[in-house]
Amino acid sequence: MKSLFAIFSLVVLQFVFTTKTFSQATDEAFVFGDALPDAPELAARGEYKVGVRTLDFVNKGQVDVLKSKGGVDPLYDRPIKVEVWYPAVLSASTKESVTYDQVMGTSNDPKRPLIPFTFQGRAVRDASPKTGEGAFPLVIVSHGYVGSRFLMTYLTENLASKGYIVVAIDHTESTFRDAAGFQSTLLNRSKDVLFVLNQIADLGKTNSKSFLSGFVDADNTALVGYSMGGYGILNASGAGYAESATKFFGLMTGGSKAIEVRTTNNSDYKTSQDSRIKAVVAFAPWGMERGVWDAEGLKGLKVPTFLIAGNQDDISGYEKGTKAIYTGIINANRYLLTYDNARHNVAPNPPPAESLKPGLHFDEYYRYAEPAWNERRINNINQHFVTAFLGIHLKKKDLAKYLDLKENSNEKTWTGFKPRSSTGLELLHTEAGK
Repeated sequence: MKSLFAIFSLVVLQFVFTTKTFSQATDEAFVFGDALPDAPELAARGEYKVGVRTLDFVNKGQVDVLKSKGGVDPLYDRPIKVEVWYPAVLSASTKESVTYDQVMGTSNDPKRPLIPFTFQGRAVRDASPKTGEGAFPLVIVSHGYVGSRFLMTYLTENLASKGYIVVAIDHTESTFRDAAGFQSTLLNRSKDVLFVLNQIADLGKTNSKSFLSGFVDADNTALVGYSMGGYGILNASGAGYAESATKFFGLMTGGSKAIEVRTTNNSDYKTSQDSRIKAVVAFAPWGMERGVWDAEGLKGLKVPTFLIAGNQDDISGYEKGTKAIYTGIINANRYLLTYDNARHNVAPNPPPAESLKPGLHFDEYYRYAEPAWNERRINNINQHFVTAFLGIHLKKKDLAKYLDLKENSNEKTWTGFKPRSSTGLELLHTEAGK
């Protein structure tokens, strides 16, 4: 009887504690990224209001691998669109609300025609940046194949509210709208990320006329990637591709060797290592099961790395996929957060309402959904751990208690989680050199 009373008391206290958080999701429509009643502590939005803008870049003279033939690689000017979320100044009467334009379907799949739809976010389009506090750290986000810069708004908005400049890339020939041959994604992911880092750094210079001038600290950058985005950011951060990846790429492209510049022993790759990258968060990174990396290539990753995966991932793999990457990046201080029974979709927004409509291809829903987990809960847990990890490495905050946890969340409620809410998770940690 006493134990029942104790449980009841905990439930009451938890309800009182979460009433304020829950009100946002009940008094108005739930927006991707809002905190559920059982959201862990660091999932809550930060102190800053959020603005959002779209920028367009062109990376000139890039290999047009989709037109490579017989080992000959033509060149083209590669357009890159990005979305930028940032701390903003808003009047007291201005509501944080923005409409994002997205599509269902895939441009290169006739069975899945493009269907436009919109969804809401908590930001303000073209709001004035909150200057006067110095430059904010930079976070670059890379989506999966296929995907878009709006695939993870629950995280991009959340991080901007905590004092980061967050830049999400639309990878040309890899989005819902313009999906093309997979070889473009293989070649361009890491190259796009490094190009965008350089572009944002230039816009952040004091003599720039951009709103980012003096506002972004590109010397203090984190990379976040999901699936093929994870594949790309690991390479951009030091994990050189194996020679077997070159052979695989050549078979897909009629003999192109363009990807050699991103392989471990290539001199251009070695000189491309970028000291501005201070942390990496890779969700279900693709490639390990396909021989993209070998032991030597993984040794090149020396940046603190946080990996997130489901142990039933049937796209990137787990034991021979993400977990093998975790084991192999021996020169990085690294973490591996595992969702028990989850498959691949541990990173995106929840399924939009439009994906529930009758008659749509099932995979429009399964681009986002997890069979064993509530996607909104996954979002909150991701917000919590990414906040802790980036806070430590980009902002030098004392947040170690949120990562210094028992491996199995079922053994004891993890720090920052509400009573009885940390279940079905595992967090591994290994210091560099071990």
